[in-house]
Amino acid sequence: MSTVADTAADRTSAGASETAAVADTYAPTDRTVPTRSRQRASYDKALVHSILDEAYVCHLGFVRDGAPVVLPTLFGRVGDRLYVHGSTGSRPLRAAGDGVAAPGLPVCLTVTHVDGLVLARSAFHHSLNYRSVVVLGTAHQVTDPEELRIALDALVDHVVPGRSADSRPANAKELAATAVIRLDMNEVSAKVRTGGPNDDAEDLALPHWSGVVPVRGGYGAPVPADDLDPAVALPDYLAALQATSERTDAC
Repeated sequence: MSTVADTAADRTSAGASETAAVADTYAPTDRTVPTRSRQRASYDKALVHSILDEAYVCHLGFVRDGAPVVLPTLFGRVGDRLYVHGSTGSRPLRAAGDGVAAPGLPVCLTVTHVDGLVLARSAFHHSLNYRSVVVLGTAHQVTDPEELRIALDALVDHVVPGRSADSRPANAKELAATAVIRLDMNEVSAKVRTGGPNDDAEDLALPHWSGVVPVRGGYGAPVPADDLDPAVALPDYLAALQATSERTDAC
C-alpha cells in the first residue's frame, strides 16, 4: 500500500528525471525551430556537441555597416560556450566588445558536415545527407586573462586533442595580437538528414541509378617539418588520429 511518503518520493524522483531531461536538451525558440522539415531538427545536447566537436571550421555571420557578412574561422567549445578566434584588428571582434563597455555583437554561428550524396531518379529529389548546427546569440570579447588562456587552449585542442599541452603557450606579444570572442549556447538547434532518396512512386520504374554515395573524411600520415629534429618522436595523439583514419578507410 502506498503512503504519503512514497507519493512524495515518487514526485521527487519524477521531478529529478524531468530536470535531467531538460538539462540534456536546449530549449527550442521561435528562431531555432525550422519552418521546413521540422522532423529533422534536434535540440539534444549530446548530438549538438558531437557535430560541433567534429568540425574544424565554423561560419560566423553578423551585420556590418548594414550588410550581412559571413566569415569562416576556427573555434573551440568548452561546455556550453563557444570561443571564436581572430586578430585584434578584426572588425567583428572589436564590435563584440568586452560585455561591459559594449553590448556585444549579435551573431549566427553555423557548422555543417556532408555525410552523403543522395541521388534520386528525378532531379527534384536529389539531396545531401548532412549534420548541421546553428547557434544564435550575442558574442562578447574575452578579456579575462584566465578565461583567455582556457579559450586559446580549447581552440588548439579542438584542432588536435592534447596539442595545447605539447606546444609553447602564446607569449605576451602574441596575446596582444590575438582576440577571442565567446558565444554562450542558449539558442541552439541541430538538423540531420539520413537515409536514401525520396523518389516519387511514379518514378520508381525509371532506368536511372538511385542511392547514396557516402562522403568520408580522413587523415594522411603526418609529414614532419623539414627542420624537425629526427629525435622528436611522433606524439601519441597524432598516431591515434592516423589509426582512426586507417580504421575508417578499412570500413
